Amino acid sequence: MFPSWPMRFQQQGSSKSGEESTDSGSAVNTLSTTAPDSPVSRKAAVEQKHHHLQPPPPQMDTATGIPAAAKQTPEKRRGPGSNSDKVLDTKTLRRLAQNREAARKSRLRKKAYVQQLESSRIRLTQLEQDLHRARSQGLFLGGGGIASGSISSGGAIFDMEYARWLDDDHRHMSELRTALQAHLSDGDLRVIVDGYMGHYDEIFRLKGVAAKSDVFHLITGTWTTPAERCFLWMGGFRPSDLIKMLITQLDPLTEQQIMGIYGLQQSSQQAEEALSQGLEQLHQSLIDTIANSSINDNMHHMAVALGKLANLEGFVRQADNLRQQTLHQLHRILTIRQAARCFLVIGEYYGRLRALSSLWVSRPRESLIADDNSCQTTTDLQMVQSSQNQFSNF
Repeated sequence: MFPSWPMRFQQQGSSKSGEESTDSGSAVNTLSTTAPDSPVSRKAAVEQKHHHLQPPPPQMDTATGIPAAAKQTPEKRRGPGSNSDKVLDTKTLRRLAQNREAARKSRLRKKAYVQQLESSRIRLTQLEQDLHRARSQGLFLGGGGIASGSISSGGAIFDMEYARWLDDDHRHMSELRTALQAHLSDGDLRVIVDGYMGHYDEIFRLKGVAAKSDVFHLITGTWTTPAERCFLWMGGFRPSDLIKMLITQLDPLTEQQIMGIYGLQQSSQQAEEALSQGLEQLHQSLIDTIANSSINDNMHHMAVALGKLANLEGFVRQADNLRQQTLHQLHRILTIRQAARCFLVIGEYYGRLRALSSLWVSRPRESLIADDNSCQTTTDLQMVQSSQNQFSNF
């Protein structure tokens, strides 16, 4: 029997099947050695080779039916509310701390702003009540600026700021009184006294701003009480009078302190006299300018008079500067405890003046009528007595 294929084809097929067996595996090599080399066997070998070269099929998720490789990887970032135990880096922690601190400061600013609005509303209500009570008691019957409604905006702003300053003054006085009673150390007491000194510097700054807008409001003293207005000098207190009042209240003083205080009093009196003479000369110059004006050059004289009135601001500024320097000099001359008592005495003195004004304004009308009748009766008796003396002489 002759073979169906020549021998050379068997050798080539065996060699090819041997090469394929080395590439595909031991199973193909066994097949090529046992079975004759035929087209069917070659086709099966090629199919088995491609089957081994193809990647394995993707694994399916039994629960969802979606390939496991198609699932999205979990997110690496998580929000602030995540329960992840992942440790945040230093930069993120610092940013979170800054955000919390900014939010806390914002809440504090909002709270302070609301409290300021509430306190301003309370002060405005008190001012309205005081104004209504003063008008009902006939305080502004003389046609002043408040009664006629001609008060300037600068004057009104200063009145509100001065009311706020008085509230702070009560607080500073309470702190001074408590510190003196508690016998605090000199260091702690110095902090309180320096704060009270800055409190007085604040009122002088406010008066300087008000002098630019309405100097007449400061000179006339409509922002003070009637009793304080009796002692007013160029929009404030006389430094020499204040020193006279303090000398008897600050005992015991050393000899050097007494000499320093008396020297301060003398220099204050000299400065007051110089300012008073300058103001008197300005008054006389204004009188001459207004009195000598005629119809033809009236506008020219009015312009000159306005220029001279502008010098009033300079006088008020110099007087306030003298008052401020007097307080600072007293602070330097006295010890820290003496300075604390000094400022406490000053605050209590002006507090009593304001209380005296309130009592004067709120006194009953019956006493006013009785006083008027008594004054009229006394005048009539004096007239009768003088006429009797004249008739007796005749």
